[in-house]
Amino acid sequence: MGEEELRQLIRGCIKQDRKCQKMLYKAFYGFSMGICLRYAGNRDEAAEVMNQGFFKVFTHIESYDTTRPFKAWLGKIMMNASIDFYRANLKMAYAEDLDSAEHLSDGDMVDKNLNYEDLLKMVQQLPQAYRTVFNLFAIEGYSHEEIGAMLNINPGTSKSNLHKARQKLKQMILNADKSAKQTRYNDGRNYNPIVAIKTMDMQGVFLNKGIRK
Repeated sequence: MGEEELRQLIRGCIKQDRKCQKMLYKAFYGFSMGICLRYAGNRDEAAEVMNQGFFKVFTHIESYDTTRPFKAWLGKIMMNASIDFYRANLKMAYAEDLDSAEHLSDGDMVDKNLNYEDLLKMVQQLPQAYRTVFNLFAIEGYSHEEIGAMLNINPGTSKSNLHKARQKLKQMILNADKSAKQTRYNDGRNYNPIVAIKTMDMQGVFLNKGIRK
C-alpha cells in the first residue's frame, strides 16, 4: 500500500467511513494477527484480541501522528490490547519473586535456531504469564523494570518468569528434536532437526526483531 493511499484511508477512518475502516482492517490484518498470535494461546484468542485492538485503532485514530510510521503505532496498540487481555484473564499465580533471578543463566539457548512457525507454536504453549513476559522482553525489547510496570509485578518476578519461559521452550525444542530423530529411526525417512536451522535464518522472525537473549 502506498503512502498516499494509506493517508486517504486514515482520513476516511477519522471520519468513521466504514469502507475505509474495512480496507484498513484488511490491509493490516496479517501484520496485526502476527503480533496477537505471539501473546495469545490460540488463533481464536488472537482474533479476539486483534479485533479489540482494531476497535481502539478506529476510536483513537485521530491521535495518530502522521509523521511517524503507521505500523509502529498500530503494533503498539496491538501489543497493549494483548496486555489488556492478559490483565483481564489472570487465572494463574505469578512465579515467586526471586531476588537471585538476575543471576540465573539459560546457558546456550537454542530458541534462536527455530523458524517462525515452530517457535510460535511453542510460545503459545507457555503459561500466559511466562508467554507475556517472554514476548515483552525477548521480542519487544522492554526491560524487566518496564515489564513490571506494565503488568503490575516487580522486576524480580519478571526475571523469574522469563527464565522459566526460556527453560520450558528449551525443553520443548529438545523434545521436538528427539521426536524427529525417533521418527527417522522407526521408518528410515530423512528429517531436518529443528536445532539444525542456522542462526542467520532467525533474522526477520517476529517482525524482523529476532530474539533478544
